[in-house]
Amino acid sequence: MLVLGSRLHDTPIMSLQTGTRLATISAPIVNPANLKVMAYVVDGPLLNEHPSFLRTADIRELGALGMIIDSADEFVGEEDVIKLKELRELDFNLIGMTVIDETKHKLGKVEDFTLETKGFVIQQLTVRRGFLRSLSDTGLLINRSQIIEINDNAVIVKTTAKKASVQPIMETARREYVNPFRGTSPQTEQQRD
Repeated sequence: MLVLGSRLHDTPIMSLQTGTRLATISAPIVNPANLKVMAYVVDGPLLNEHPSFLRTADIRELGALGMIIDSADEFVGEEDVIKLKELRELDFNLIGMTVIDETKHKLGKVEDFTLETKGFVIQQLTVRRGFLRSLSDTGLLINRSQIIEINDNAVIVKTTAKKASVQPIMETARREYVNPFRGTSPQTEQQRD
């Protein structure tokens, strides 16, 4: 199932063991190397450690009630998982990052993302255009296959601009096509017979 990342903010985390609400989702921790949400920062009065995290590998299901986990034992602290600590130290935040194409043309800023809930991998970026561009068109959807690189400053995507030296195939074919039913000058009835 595909969901917007912003939709998961404040999603309740429910315990399968007790059937109660344990915490809520606060923010995702995204690995910039593969655009996978590795964990979520969680908030709630029942947590033993602050900050506490929920690894996406420990989420059983995402449903109408919220995220379902086995029990409160699934919450981890920052020191408990080395990979989480490394990702937190990167301080990577996908929302608000500038998106540019290969030719260094600015396309906008990341406003949201779509992820699939089976593996919590980000599939699309929703890009908000600049003020002037937003008057003539809406935002952009960038598929993960279009992303070339993610660095400290920007998300770089494949360009959609056509190269000047490449001529479209259809345009060439249209010039060579001759309609046999259309002559250069109108024909009279006597000429047709």
